[in-house]
Amino acid sequence: MLLVISLMIFCVPLGGNTSPISCYNDQGDAVDWFYIYKLPKEHGRKSPQQGETYLLLEKGSEGWTNGTGTVNDTAGALGRTVGQLYSQGKNTEIAYILYNDQRPPVDFGDRWADDSGSRGGHTKGVVLLDKNQGFWLVHSTPNFPPVRQAGRYYYPSTGVTNGQNFICVTYPLDRFQTIGEQLQINQPNVYDCNVPESLASLVPTLATVCEKKHQSGHIFPRIKTVSNRSVTLTSKDGTDFISFAKGASFNNDLYHSWVAPTLQSNLLVQFWVRSTGILPSDCSLGWKVLDITLINPGQTFTFKASQDHSKWAVSPEAAGSGSRGGWVCVGDINRNKAEEKRGGGTVCLQDTVVWKAYRTAALECEACTGGTIQC
Repeated sequence: MLLVISLMIFCVPLGGNTSPISCYNDQGDAVDWFYIYKLPKEHGRKSPQQGETYLLLEKGSEGWTNGTGTVNDTAGALGRTVGQLYSQGKNTEIAYILYNDQRPPVDFGDRWADDSGSRGGHTKGVVLLDKNQGFWLVHSTPNFPPVRQAGRYYYPSTGVTNGQNFICVTYPLDRFQTIGEQLQINQPNVYDCNVPESLASLVPTLATVCEKKHQSGHIFPRIKTVSNRSVTLTSKDGTDFISFAKGASFNNDLYHSWVAPTLQSNLLVQFWVRSTGILPSDCSLGWKVLDITLINPGQTFTFKASQDHSKWAVSPEAAGSGSRGGWVCVGDINRNKAEEKRGGGTVCLQDTVVWKAYRTAALECEACTGGTIQC
């Protein structure tokens, strides 16, 4: 009996958490990828969960489904996924990078930092991995997520009022070197990170991104690199995504000057329109890039683009008969003059279900000649 007990004790895995680092759905299942559309506060309606409800679309689903609970719940897809950072305890065999142009408070007080005028990229995201795999979450929410030292997951009040978007993809270890290269181009504002020595040799670009943060505080310094690059990133289960990353030296609009001609597709673009220097719809250069003005994802309720802080784009048509549908891109940069000179990017997928989910959400757009038209 003593021998059996001893074997049981010594066979318990160290680190406490044996679940793979991955994107997770509302049911707690590891998934290859998901999209979340956090809905804005609905005018004229009051409830305790106003502004925290969301729609979820994961690989294998048939479209948007209502999220269980709220984005603030640790049992929801977003909480389960990002919450892995805090549930790992003192596990030193994981690497993570948190970056946001509007970082959360590092002193856990009531002061919110705003780096929107910084020289770093207009980028927001989470990278978390171990020696086997991990995820890259790209999103649009200010002050999110909290630093690891906070000890727990929570969703910030500053991300509640407006709509927000998230794309999470699970990748094998060997993709994260390329992800690090994309981040170097983006020049993100990293506010919390750690890449242990055991992983630094496997993903040296991520180690460099983290190292630059420790050398220079919150602002990622300019480095000599290419001004923009698009790469195919294949998920753990074999889905191909295209990552577009631009730096400050690109000095042009991400969507009209680069994404549309690369995908050979017109685009309808949703972005934060309540800022100065907004770029109008543009039909030059052979591609139509129209600013979305009215939205209704998942047949929930209709809201204006001014209520939506998301940054996403969808092709107005599918890419021909027999294809995989049209394109959907979810990222972290807007169409405005100032952000032509800042780093940022988007992650694109050609998938029939995802395309229909986003395409039907775009109701009205700004015409290139002015005025409003049906998208």
